[in-house]
Amino acid sequence: MKLYSTNNPLHQVTLKEALFNSMPQDKGLYMPAAVPRLNENFLTNLDNYTLPEIAFHVAQHLLGDDIPAEDLKDIIRDAINFYAPVVELEENVYVLELFHGPSLAFKDFGARFMSRLMGYFLEEGEKQLDVLVATSGDTGGAVALGFLGVPNTRVTILYPKGKVSGIQELQLTTNGQNVRAVEVDGTFDDCQALVKQAFTDPELNEKFRLTSANSINIARLIPQTFYYFNAYAQLLKMGKNKVAFSVPSGNFGNLGAGILAWKMGLPVCHFIAATNVNDTVPEFLRTGAYQPKPSVQTISNAMDVGNPSNWVRIQDMFKDSPEQLAKLVSGFSFTDEEDLEAIERLHSYYNYVACPHTAIAWQALKDWQQDQPTGRVAGVFLSTAHPCKFPDVLPAHVAGAVKIPEHVENLHSKTKQAVSLGKDFAGFKKYLLDNA
Repeated sequence: MKLYSTNNPLHQVTLKEALFNSMPQDKGLYMPAAVPRLNENFLTNLDNYTLPEIAFHVAQHLLGDDIPAEDLKDIIRDAINFYAPVVELEENVYVLELFHGPSLAFKDFGARFMSRLMGYFLEEGEKQLDVLVATSGDTGGAVALGFLGVPNTRVTILYPKGKVSGIQELQLTTNGQNVRAVEVDGTFDDCQALVKQAFTDPELNEKFRLTSANSINIARLIPQTFYYFNAYAQLLKMGKNKVAFSVPSGNFGNLGAGILAWKMGLPVCHFIAATNVNDTVPEFLRTGAYQPKPSVQTISNAMDVGNPSNWVRIQDMFKDSPEQLAKLVSGFSFTDEEDLEAIERLHSYYNYVACPHTAIAWQALKDWQQDQPTGRVAGVFLSTAHPCKFPDVLPAHVAGAVKIPEHVENLHSKTKQAVSLGKDFAGFKKYLLDNA
């Protein structure tokens, strides 16, 4: 597999180089040099395959011969060992539940696959791998559990002080071993900027072997395509072959993965980019002007991103046909008040408890469906996190209906371990050098 930089298509690297370097020195992002279109027979018969079988088929076509078939199957069996069911709420309204992994978030797909891939390519005697990751909520927990105990790796998670939920913070800060947490007095965008600056700092790159577990790493996006294919397979079993996905969006890796699946041939009719008031992308889709802005704190904290990194990848996939992007993707944004109303309605209409990110995706789907011919397209909204992560956000009577997994209850008996830093790069660089 060859990958190029979005800032320089002539700069191409191997999968291993993109995996371990994460981000080109020209500050672009890596993309596959070739996106294979899957066999039509496979696509029309997806309902005959299990999630691991689908994941193997998709990964093998993307990665080529970089990993032998049996090794790739072992990686997938170990990484994707949980399910992602499509649940019908009403006619043509379905929820894709992506919170059944160990960290109770969709990012388990990317973090677990990527950590196993890195473990596979790490060779004995190589320099320790330092994984830097910024999180607005769920990424950190997924990465922490994905890399916990992986030999010859060390993970540093940066998260914005006071802007993640209590459960999310415990998932970030109570692991120990090879995982450490840094509480940044700033926003997610500040955390992400620190990570990006570290990758282009000569002294840090000389001292450490740095890589990222954020969705700027292409190895995060590839496994996220798996659940789009698997969702379509489940819909085929229900007699549905026309589908639209509503995707709660922050850094836009999730939507980017969906569009990558579409580029590989998945017959998706439409994508809906659902955001909170951090509406840089919906505004762009409405006006054609892309204007990043400082992020605003909301109750859907994992989507509090004002300058989403992966939008570069999405635009790159449409560089030859920008008008097609506007036809394929619609944008919707919602306030906290509208988000809470959606949580209430989901519980009232369907007796379904959703996290604030999921509720935004549902409301965006319902709004989009109002302008579509009835009965034609199955709408699927992505549920990206277990509602137990947001007890302080959910209305009391809704929160009371949440079933809390035992391993989440056990987090409360653990002690937070985190270093507090400002948002200046000099302070972060000093911390890394002092704790080498």
